[in-house]
Amino acid sequence: MKIQIIYCHPSKKSYTFQILKQLKSHLDDEELEYEISDLYSMNFKTDMTEEEYEREGFANLGLPIPKDVKEEHIKIEKADCLIFLYPVWWSDCPSKLKGWFDRVYSVGYAYGSKTTNNIKRMKILKYGLALCTAGHPNDFLHEIGIAESMRNVMIDDRLGQRFLNKEMIILGGTLDRDKVRQSHSEILNSLGKRIKKYCV
Repeated sequence: MKIQIIYCHPSKKSYTFQILKQLKSHLDDEELEYEISDLYSMNFKTDMTEEEYEREGFANLGLPIPKDVKEEHIKIEKADCLIFLYPVWWSDCPSKLKGWFDRVYSVGYAYGSKTTNNIKRMKILKYGLALCTAGHPNDFLHEIGIAESMRNVMIDDRLGQRFLNKEMIILGGTLDRDKVRQSHSEILNSLGKRIKKYCV
């Protein structure tokens, strides 16, 4: 069993980075194999070139898939579980992660009805988890409808039918970290067993 973590935050001083360290520790405790795509450390390019747009926008499968995108495809194909770890910025993931979806979920691979012998379709993974940190408490995010809208976009659209099991966990209330740190740690502590449940 292998887990691919798509991590997106520019600062190692952030609460999200602390969550990443805890997540790694818990996965190690459960003896689970994982790899991390740290989009900022990788300097992952998130803007499409004109050629990429022509490939995606016109479903021109004759145009090449860029090398860095193919590398992400390989990581996905080796994984049983994808974890997307990111902060909530303006009610969504950071633009760098949005750009990862724009480019990595390429036509012919992650969507589209056309098939070709040269492009392998994205496999259906056993478990997908959107794990995000948020300044506002979860109750407030649910009350104003933001939690539901984030879930609709991330779970129903971006993860979609590409995963057999999928969920979103919002680690909210980080404006008062001392108040939520323990409850967040308990959630992270349970993730290894949850992954095993879906992926073994």
